[in-house]
Amino acid sequence: MPTDLAQFIATSPLADTHEHQNSEAAWQASPPDVLCDVFDHYSDSDLVSAGAPQSATAALFDASRDVADRFRAIEPWWQHIQHTGYGEAVRIAARLFYDLEELTPSGLAAANNRAATYRQPGQRDRIFREIARLDHVQIDHFSSFCQPDPVDPSFYRYDISWAGFSGGGFGIGSLAAATDTEITGPESLRAALGELVVRNAPHAVAAKSQHAYERTLAWQERDDAEVAPLIAAKLHGTPLSREQLNALGDWCLAVGAEACGAVGLPVKIHTGHWAGNGGMKTEYVRPGLLSPLLARYPGTRFVLMHAGWPYSEELIALAKHFANVVGDCCWAWSMAPLSVRDFIRHWLHAAPLNKLLTFGGDTGWPISSAAYAHQARAWLTRALQAEVDEGLMSEAQAISAAGRLMVANACEVFGL
Repeated sequence: MPTDLAQFIATSPLADTHEHQNSEAAWQASPPDVLCDVFDHYSDSDLVSAGAPQSATAALFDASRDVADRFRAIEPWWQHIQHTGYGEAVRIAARLFYDLEELTPSGLAAANNRAATYRQPGQRDRIFREIARLDHVQIDHFSSFCQPDPVDPSFYRYDISWAGFSGGGFGIGSLAAATDTEITGPESLRAALGELVVRNAPHAVAAKSQHAYERTLAWQERDDAEVAPLIAAKLHGTPLSREQLNALGDWCLAVGAEACGAVGLPVKIHTGHWAGNGGMKTEYVRPGLLSPLLARYPGTRFVLMHAGWPYSEELIALAKHFANVVGDCCWAWSMAPLSVRDFIRHWLHAAPLNKLLTFGGDTGWPISSAAYAHQARAWLTRALQAEVDEGLMSEAQAISAAGRLMVANACEVFGL
């Protein structure tokens, strides 16, 4: 018999603060395929880490090939990853959408005809609202331009992508054209970046940067004199070194932070683990590297993403120290669910409850998001139930905390 706490978490709306969702039209046009649906997005990284050949993981998502044969090709390595966070999400998706309690070649092949039903008009929206039971969805669509969503602008909301600016590798010509600004140096570039924020703010929920994939999160203040020759070099098509790109990126990130603070938009920043395989530079991704930026712009709210895993204690320390720091568990439940369960509990006893966000799937397709939402609910229940079981919270207090973590905090942070 579920406890009142478990029932509350299972049935209450859940804010989704981070996705890379494709459009409804793209979802309907995608090849209907059970393996694409249940293995989507991250499990292939664990398969590769376990030793699966790249050819087998690539074929796994080739809907033109036989379902049973594709699964058999990765089945030996599936046995090794089925209990990781990504593997658990695969099993949840298979159960939720295909009634599969166990993955077998024959079972997957028999279930494959159901895939087309999920790509009918309106099914994407139904998956988010009824199966994932989301309050709203925030989407980083890798674009610096935000328009109202064609399906429901109050439910699907968008980030202004700032990653190209933070990394220093943006195109000046495209920014100039988009903002009707002639860019000749620091002053006009600052004006163009500010105009970009102002124009997009009415339709944006935040600005978002994942520059930790290409450069260190370490930030230092740069003045106009330092970046003026770098802007001139870009205007003349002269390549910049990584150090020069970092300097220009630091300057652009500061301009963005100030502009977002002026209009009340939070700034989301990727911290911690990289997606994929074979390239992560752990020295780039520690949340603590951002402390100079956080201190320099106290009027801007920074949302530090992915629980900072595996450096989660640093994120808690930042949120405890800086009033303008919010933590977000988006994606992290599927990366390392036991660690994030403990992160939630550590946060509750170290940092304010109202500064933590609970869920974001970080996926491109709705079935994955729904599976990750169910996974997050289950692990959040385990975290808060442990608080009750150990006498650290009453069940009523845990239910109240769950309500904040699931929806209320996100609505407050993003002004929804």
